[in-house]
Amino acid sequence: MAVLKMQRICICALKKDRKHILELLQRCGVIELNDVLQEDGVFRKTDVFAAVNGFEKNIALGKSALEILEVYSKEEKSKLSVLNGREEVPAQEYDEFQIRHDEMVHASKHVYDLEKKIAEGKAEILKQKTQIEVLSPWVTLDIPLLFKGTKETAAFIGVLPGEWTLERIYGQLADLDPVNVDIISTSVEQTCIFVLCTKEKESSVSDELRAAGFSYPSIAGSKSPAEMIRDLENHMAVTEKSIQEAMDEIRKYAARREEFKFFTDYETMRLEKYGVLSGLLQSNSVFVLTGYIPQEEAEGLAEKLNERFTLHIEFEDPDEEEDVPVKLKNNGFSAPLIGTVESFSLPGKNEVDPTMVMSLFYYVLFGLMLSDAGYGLIMTAGCGWALIRYKDRLEDSMRNALKMFLFCGISTVFWGVMFGSYFGDLVDIVSETFFGQKVTIPALWFLPINEPMRMLVFSMALGCIHLLTGLGMKLYQCYKQKDFKGMLYDVIFWDLLLISCILMLLSMEVFVNTVNLSFILPSSVSRVAGVVALISAAGITATNGRESKNPFKRFLKGLYALYGITGYLSDVISYSRLLALGLATGVICSVINKMAAMTAGIPLGAVVFTVIVVAGHALNIAINALGAYVHATRLQYVEFFGKFYEGGGRKFNPFGVHTKYYKFKETMKNG
Repeated sequence: MAVLKMQRICICALKKDRKHILELLQRCGVIELNDVLQEDGVFRKTDVFAAVNGFEKNIALGKSALEILEVYSKEEKSKLSVLNGREEVPAQEYDEFQIRHDEMVHASKHVYDLEKKIAEGKAEILKQKTQIEVLSPWVTLDIPLLFKGTKETAAFIGVLPGEWTLERIYGQLADLDPVNVDIISTSVEQTCIFVLCTKEKESSVSDELRAAGFSYPSIAGSKSPAEMIRDLENHMAVTEKSIQEAMDEIRKYAARREEFKFFTDYETMRLEKYGVLSGLLQSNSVFVLTGYIPQEEAEGLAEKLNERFTLHIEFEDPDEEEDVPVKLKNNGFSAPLIGTVESFSLPGKNEVDPTMVMSLFYYVLFGLMLSDAGYGLIMTAGCGWALIRYKDRLEDSMRNALKMFLFCGISTVFWGVMFGSYFGDLVDIVSETFFGQKVTIPALWFLPINEPMRMLVFSMALGCIHLLTGLGMKLYQCYKQKDFKGMLYDVIFWDLLLISCILMLLSMEVFVNTVNLSFILPSSVSRVAGVVALISAAGITATNGRESKNPFKRFLKGLYALYGITGYLSDVISYSRLLALGLATGVICSVINKMAAMTAGIPLGAVVFTVIVVAGHALNIAINALGAYVHATRLQYVEFFGKFYEGGGRKFNPFGVHTKYYKFKETMKNG
């Protein structure tokens, strides 16, 4: 377990090499750059706003093009594509892409324009369909809707609300003879009419029609409605053809999907590079950058830079008060849980990395809560297969997740064998149901479902070990910080008090009988433990308020600290979840198996049995593995970390490649 030592780095190089140096640093991904240097008369910072804006637009274009391609030509992906990480490409391919850059910008814009054309075409078709729908009731009218009459007559072409008959309309216009009325079409919602009258009656007819709710059509033209509908239908056909041609053209670009992905990543890297460039100090001929680098990477980076460029590099240790970023490094067993530690908080100044110790308990606790050899075997085999099959393509985060569940699966197999659980009692059920003879694989230790009290005692005993280990971590932390008083007052006194209380309980006959232990400590141990407990309690009371000068306040603070023993009791009880979750897995397994066994006597019973077993256990492993993950993490965060770990460290965030589709990686030699 290690918090990597950081060094300050300062690079001064020729401005003509700036682009290539930044690209090399980006691909190496080992420097966190900072912006601490101030401008002066010689060194200035560069305004990169226009360039950054251009990169952001190009990234948006590339993403839009890929989204459009996905709509019109869906990319075929396997169900396990999530395990296929980004493809790694050589730096040379990145450099050569510059030749095709402008063409890809044009292609992305063209795909976007084609989609825009399709969207506009669909909107136009919708509009035309609406117009046809409005014109349809007038299709039998053989004159234009704009017709207003002749020299001697006035015409009214429009709509009355609701359903009207000729008699009703003539009744409305009874005093205005001579008037001619034709109903073009009628429905519950409206009645389309054509009214013809003399010029002298035009005003009176208009008033009467308006009083009846008359309105002119929302669409009118110089052609008859039938001709207008034909024109609209022809226009729709042309628009639909144009849309289809645009769709076909977009689908042709599907063969270049990978180029669009590369283009998006290329612009993403340039955007990040220019984001760094804005913080660099530059003169007419040189530039300067500063940051932090893990000490183990310093020599390899210096060697690589000096091989290719003329520059000056300085490394120095940071000051004690500096806000230095934190990066953790662990072995293959505990490294998968670095992310779990980071999710809580990275170690603060002078704190130790808890990952290694935490990982031991994490895997053990997870296995105890799932505790079925069959489930563990599935997890182990599945994760192991994925790690081997996709070893060259897995992203670091996915690789760590698979490794974590691989070790959790191994732990689950171990505890399943110890407790005799193989998909619950599936072996017993299958042998008895289908072969008429019950075969049982015995537990190497005991069956928790038959001896729950024994399992509870074991869970709490493991919890005590976990908590005492947390105090041990605090002891080591105090030692590293040379806080020897803290070692005695804040750790050793508590260790002695807790261990003494445990020994006294183990020498009490009532407690031993209650928890059904097979041994009892002699009374002499109880007497010695009692004395040690009193001394420890007195020490805690006397020293935990030591920062206060007032003796009375110091005593009260000490008593309050001693009251914290109840918190330890609460913490120990928290480990009863090991019993609860372990039993839940086993009981649900048994219920699934018994339900399946009930179908053995029906036709195709073996098939139904298999379906119930597979579906039931698949659901059970998913639910209980999730529960084990959540509660194992909770026990680390609350009970274990609560004894020694404060966190507060700032994560090391190197200038690197944060692309979505491709990896551009530079090989580093660690010195």
